Amino acid sequence: MTRLAQTAGLDDVQREILSTVRDFVDKEIIPVATQLEHRDEYPTEIVEGLKELGLFGLMIPEEYGGLGESLLTYALCVEEIARGWMSVSGIINTHFIVAYMLKQHGTQEQKDTFLPRMALGEVRGAFSMSEPALGSDVSAITSKGVRDGKEYVLNGQKMWLTNGGTSSLVAVLCRSDEGHPEGTAPHKSMTTFLVEKEPGFGEVRPGLTIPGKIDKMGYKGVDTTELIMDGLRIPANRVLGGTTGRGFYQMMDGVEVGRVNVAARGCGVAQRAFELGVSYAQQRQTFGKPIAQHQAIQFKLAEMATKVEAAHAMMVNAARKKDSGERNDLEAGMAKYLASEYCKEVVEDAFRIHGGYGFSKEYEIERLYREAPMLLIGEGTAEIQKMIIGRRLLEEYRFQG
Repeated sequence: MTRLAQTAGLDDVQREILSTVRDFVDKEIIPVATQLEHRDEYPTEIVEGLKELGLFGLMIPEEYGGLGESLLTYALCVEEIARGWMSVSGIINTHFIVAYMLKQHGTQEQKDTFLPRMALGEVRGAFSMSEPALGSDVSAITSKGVRDGKEYVLNGQKMWLTNGGTSSLVAVLCRSDEGHPEGTAPHKSMTTFLVEKEPGFGEVRPGLTIPGKIDKMGYKGVDTTELIMDGLRIPANRVLGGTTGRGFYQMMDGVEVGRVNVAARGCGVAQRAFELGVSYAQQRQTFGKPIAQHQAIQFKLAEMATKVEAAHAMMVNAARKKDSGERNDLEAGMAKYLASEYCKEVVEDAFRIHGGYGFSKEYEIERLYREAPMLLIGEGTAEIQKMIIGRRLLEEYRFQG
């Protein structure tokens, strides 16, 4: 294990899991990540390896065939995986958000149906809130689910669906006016629907189309897609939790897990950038000595390492708060905001240390430089995080006058 980003208070099982994951990352991910990323190729063999390690069931309770581990353990595993290739961490993140939402909010029948197969990686999850005309403004969702006897009919277009092609279960947030009279607050008339589908692209079931992958600057390999519902019929027992109108709260609960995940990804990418920067600085020579011996480079390394440590500490705090059962939107927002911003800065400093070679696709830092910006917008932009943080601080520090 490296000197940076150590976590106090872990038990023997957690340490063994993290050691196994780190070994897998070093041997199976880092050597092939850049090549696969340049080809925008889905990492099938890596995903199969994660399934064999049991990581798809890491947070799923033991009664459903999972390992029953904490969010902290999961976040630390994500940190390690993102250190190898951030796209792989994205594949398991959306899966776990859906599994977490099922565990917390699903009916017993829904848990029994999906969680055992999700623990094995046989059913892979994705979740969908965003639409083409909205991002963080969830209240503006226009996709709709209308009751028709024992079914719901879903119509609408969703955007930025990670695992859109490879998933077989998608949690989709839609409006559902049933039982919610006109004038009801938007967030109280939203429902999460559990949509089963075949993996792949095109029409994956009647009324549901997954177009091809969206071409992106970075975050390649993982499939990011749209989702188009046109008269999609699903049984009424596929309303998450069995009751309409709770979708917004269910999704926000899942997003808190997602924000800890994004913070962990930022920590992992920043760690890898630091490793690349400190290694290159000791090999590259200018003016007769390694550039690591120049004070200007030492200053950069000092700042980079400090940012890695700070982001890791905030991510761990947010995960532990969620594990305790307490509200953690403040901590998750702070961790996501700081880790993503610091990740961008650490990656850029490592890029600068590499000089002209950082601009070459032969060097790993070039890939990290394109990947880091996704973290600035994933699971809510920095501006959204600051809004959440500010509002929560005003709740905690309400002026008594």
